[in-house]
Amino acid sequence: MENKYNKLFRSKYYYKCRNIVMSQLKNIDFFELDRVLEDIAKTYAAPSATVWFKVNNNSKPTQEEYHQKVIEFIKKFEDLIKSNYPSDNEYSNYLKEYISKNIRYGISSINAGNNKEVERRYRYYVDYN
Repeated sequence: MENKYNKLFRSKYYYKCRNIVMSQLKNIDFFELDRVLEDIAKTYAAPSATVWFKVNNNSKPTQEEYHQKVIEFIKKFEDLIKSNYPSDNEYSNYLKEYISKNIRYGISSINAGNNKEVERRYRYYVDYN
């Protein structure tokens, strides 16, 4: 009987400790990562899409084509950044989900036409190129 109680105690203790650790993790400040994810369309994806269209001699892509190319570069960056963080501990899943959530938010903003930097770069490329 004692073994059964020890096992029960250990499992309750494990879940309690795990919940404490996860709640602490949710309080970690990802300030630096937030800055990267907020500006990814502005600093990497939109310029990369513009260069891609220049290399392909397409000076008048549609807005939808431009948005899709920006999103394609964002997704490539997401894969790159997620693959470079460790994947062997309990924090990894939370961090990767955090990155994915922020990327999804950025992509939905682009699809809705609400990312001012992407829209500005598209207009500049189409109007002045």
